[in-house]
Amino acid sequence: MTAHIEERWEPVHGAPYRPVPYRPERMEPAESLARSAELRDRMRQRRTVRRFSSDPVPEQVVRDAIACAATAPSGAHQQPWTFVLVRDQEIRGRIREAAEREERISYDGRLGEEWLAALRPLGTDAVKTHLTDAPALIVVFQQRYWLAEDGERRKHYYVDESVGIAVGMLLTALHLSGLAALVHTPSPMRFLSEVLRRPENEKAFAVIPVGYPAEDCQVPDLKRKSLDQVMVEV
Repeated sequence: MTAHIEERWEPVHGAPYRPVPYRPERMEPAESLARSAELRDRMRQRRTVRRFSSDPVPEQVVRDAIACAATAPSGAHQQPWTFVLVRDQEIRGRIREAAEREERISYDGRLGEEWLAALRPLGTDAVKTHLTDAPALIVVFQQRYWLAEDGERRKHYYVDESVGIAVGMLLTALHLSGLAALVHTPSPMRFLSEVLRRPENEKAFAVIPVGYPAEDCQVPDLKRKSLDQVMVEV
């Protein structure tokens, strides 16, 4: 197998349009149908997991999933994301401690009854064992603007949309690679920038524990909306 060598990205703001040919091989309809059916079935099995085994996961699998996420489309192709892979137990402990502090305030009244009622069927609470049980965390940051080494700033566009798409692709890649994940969004999340020493242009977007489900893992008995409930044809 030939090793893939990635070119290092450099800023292209203001550069002229330079198109290159794009001629992907067209897939035969029968193969396309088979692949789409398999993908739909595999993704149907994806579940959010809150009980993780501490067993280690292959590091390259996680790196490959992040690389897949980084291929997501983004506003003006500015790729406004940073993925911080955290395996250090002490740092994960600090993240959990800070997250649970905020979560206790939220569950004790900051969320409001309507939000708490929405969460009730999921069985969640302020205790976030997944932050230390899972062998790895991926903390996703959105870059509100580009920050050069000399301090130059340049605005990014459609940051929320771009990073949201990338996270969706990350979850898909992890699931299809045999790993479980959870999107955790403690609020507020300023402590993540402090613990992970991120620069001023980055804002925490989500914490994603990654690993294998624990042997005693359970998930809520939920049903997804059917296709006819989410799709409209005109």
